[in-house]
Order: sequence, then C-alpha cells, then structure tokens
Amino acid sequence: MSGALQAVWANQRSFVPPVTAGLLVWGSGGNGRLGLGNQTSYSSPTQLGSDTWLSVATATTAAGAGFTVAVRSNNTLWSWGDNQHGQLGLGNITSYSSPKQVGALTNWLQVTAGTYGSVLAVKTDGTLWGWGINTIGQLGFGNRTSYSSPKQVGALTGWSKVSAGLQFTLSIKTAGTLWSWGSNDFGQLGSSTITSRSSPVQVGALTIWSLLVTGNYTVGSIRTNGTLWTWGGGNFGMLGSGANTMRSSPVQVGALTNWSKLGNNFGSMGAVKTDGTLWTWGNGADGQLGLGNTTSYSSPKQVGALTTWSSITGGISANFAITTSGNLYAWGDGGSGQLGLGNTTDYSSPKQLGTLTNWLSVFSGYSGAVFARVS
Repeated sequence: MSGALQAVWANQRSFVPPVTAGLLVWGSGGNGRLGLGNQTSYSSPTQLGSDTWLSVATATTAAGAGFTVAVRSNNTLWSWGDNQHGQLGLGNITSYSSPKQVGALTNWLQVTAGTYGSVLAVKTDGTLWGWGINTIGQLGFGNRTSYSSPKQVGALTGWSKVSAGLQFTLSIKTAGTLWSWGSNDFGQLGSSTITSRSSPVQVGALTIWSLLVTGNYTVGSIRTNGTLWTWGGGNFGMLGSGANTMRSSPVQVGALTNWSKLGNNFGSMGAVKTDGTLWTWGNGADGQLGLGNTTSYSSPKQVGALTTWSSITGGISANFAITTSGNLYAWGDGGSGQLGLGNTTDYSSPKQLGTLTNWLSVFSGYSGAVFARVS
C-alpha cells in the first residue's frame, strides 16, 4: 500500500452491523474517495450516512487519484473524491471528501466511471450524459474536449445501460442494440477494427444484448438468449476463449445458454450461471479467481461447489459475490483493506464478510474503494 492508496490506515478488527439501511464502504480512502469526510482507509465495512442508493461507480485518474459518483434512490446525482479533471461534474476542479450533489435534477438513473477520469450517466428519460476527461473521445461528443459539468451525448434517447473502461465506453439501448466509442487499441470497441471513435457507433445489427461489463481493455456481455460473449485484450486468457488472443469483435465463450451475471476486474472475469454456480477465468496471480491457488486460466473454471450464487463484482484484482441468501463473500488482493475482512491479507478462496444476510449489491472498480448496498 503506497502513494495515493496509502492515506491514513484505520484497521477496524470487528464488523459492526449498520444501524440503518443504506450504503456501506471500505477499502482505500485516498483523495476522500470513500465519502466519509476524510482520507482514511478502512478494512471493514463502515456506513456512509443513512441514505439509500441506486448506482455507484468509483475509479482513478492517470495519477491514481480516486473519485466516486453515485445516484441516490430519489434519483439525485452525487460525487466526491479527486476532481482534477472535473470528473465530479460540479463545474469546478475542487476535490471533496464528502458527497456533493451535482445540480438539482431528480431524474438520474445509472452512472459509470472510467479509468483516467471519465464519467457517463443515463437519465430516466433515456438520454445519455458525459463529463470529465475526454482525451480519446471516450465521452462520445465527437471531440476530445473535457467538461466539468454534465453534457448530453447527442440527441438520441433509449439509452439503458452504460459501462466505461480505460478511455472507452460501451452502452446498451432499450432496443437491445450495442454501441461503443473511445479508445480501441485492443479491439475493445468490438467493431472488428482497432480504430478509435469519438462518437457512439453501433456494434453489429443484433438487438439481443442484455448485460454488459468493461475492464481496462476488455468487455464481457450476455445476450438475451443466455450466451456469453467477450472481446478486447486477451492477456492472461481473460476472454475465456482458451487462448491469450486479442479479439476485435464479440466471440462466444463456449456454447452454453445459461449465463446470468457478469463481473470484470483487472485481468480476469467472473460469471454466475442460472443454476447458481460461480465461474472465473483470466489472471489468478492474487488469488482473484477464488480457486484456492494463484494460477491463471484461459477458460471458465467453477469456484467451489455452491449453487446459491446470485451476483459477482470485480475490484482491483479482487472479486465480491453475493449468495441468494444475502451473504457477501470476498477474495483476491486485500491491499488497502478492499476485501472488507479487517486486514490487508490476500485470499485465494471466498471468505464471508461478517454474518449479515441483507447484502443487495456491490460496486467497486480500480480505485481500491468498495461500496455495498444493504437492505
């Protein structure tokens, strides 16, 4: 733990259940990215206020400074942490260690944060908005101008889900079409080329895209028919195709049609099937595959024998998964306390966080900060 990730270390050995429902946070607190009003890191879940939240996204800038953007349950937009590129959307470049509301609108729905400081969000009216750094055109405005306040991406509506990686963005519309823009050095736009784009371009003509996750250079998606597809950089076998080959267009992983949920972290992916089993592949150097070792695999491998997994989310070389009974598990790189287990230890097998059974969802990214919704 060093540099921006070091901050001040607070090692909380025991997990204290929240008094009220809302958002729990832990991990690296550098630049105020946890929103707790300080730059302290926490190795156990700590409650962030008493508000409830819909969507949270956290990432870092090129210098490793962390920031967070989030949508509350009343559809207001909030942000905190480092703001050197205007990525907090507040019309300035001032950093904050506590949540600050972005404007006064109450129609925000989902938000995503890209590595290096880009942010995109979908409103309830189906419009798409972007702000922050835009050096490669990752905001989709047809230019490379950065903005410190939300700006609408084109005039189209019907945007449903958006996910940002390292200087690139993908989105699914309500019609099930897939769109991409930004950096494309590893074919991560899925356009069968390595040409970068500064405006949204449709990927193929299919209307059956359903779920989407992005990593630094990779993309994973599940179609409405339950098939799993990946593309982009193939290092460590993270595309799950049985090889380390880069792919510039979507390639199906196996032939199964029972994939349900996806997670993506630095160098690996994870997925849940409709039968409740959990599968991982890619870089396993920090135990992030949960297979009890530090081996990398280029094809999906089942994690244990449980059939009660509900979702999976990736962090920095770490994974977080929730079971159908509401239990939360973490494994992989424990640096900055990001696993929430009260220490900075790496684990190569899933470890349960406390005894709570009311975990709803987890949001993480490449900032070392973790946010989890509880009921």
